[in-house]
Amino acid sequence: MSPRRPRRGGRGSGGGRRSAAARPKRRGGGRPQDHFGDLAKQQGYPARAVFKLEEIDRRLKLLRRGQRVLDLGAAPGSWCLYASKQVGDEGSVLGVDLKEITIAPPANVRFEQRDLGESENISGIGQFDVVLSDMAPSTSGMRHRDQYLSYELYCMALSVCDQTLAPGGSFVGKIFQGAEFPDARKATAERFEKVRIFKPEASRDESYEVFLVGLGKRAPAPRDPTPLQG
Repeated sequence: MSPRRPRRGGRGSGGGRRSAAARPKRRGGGRPQDHFGDLAKQQGYPARAVFKLEEIDRRLKLLRRGQRVLDLGAAPGSWCLYASKQVGDEGSVLGVDLKEITIAPPANVRFEQRDLGESENISGIGQFDVVLSDMAPSTSGMRHRDQYLSYELYCMALSVCDQTLAPGGSFVGKIFQGAEFPDARKATAERFEKVRIFKPEASRDESYEVFLVGLGKRAPAPRDPTPLQG
């Protein structure tokens, strides 16, 4: 079952519009800042981030029963819990983070504390149908520095895709928009048949995060045969 989202009023006569008293409080006229966090807690998820993945999945139908999913930067575990429901008992989810993930995982979820920035830690991890990355750097408040560090993490996630994502598979990766964003989009387009960009509703108004989604991983190009010597 997907996380339940707040209902929106329809258009037309009467409009289904809610009174101001019924609406979540907003800061600066933007989207609700605390509503998604409260809703996540009500539904048993550790963080509001679950609604970011839910919106992307709802619009693109990424997650299906029986799939194998790898979640990078999985702490505190909201994406893993959501993915576990979508793939069902026939599927599996592996959540990886530098931090320990302390929530109790469902039967089809496994958590590992490891650094996938080290290539030897990727060997033997398996092959997946979907790779998710909500990785983000520890922000310093220096915007350009944080954007570049986010770009580095995004590139690391693409490298993991190169080694673990099955041909035809899908990828969702978070990145802070900055000078390197066109390079990140180009690198994604080189690996996938289609690329989509999302700024989910549950992202904070002040955040400059976006999500790049790669659909249909391209099969590796065949290598030229080694020429005969002599």
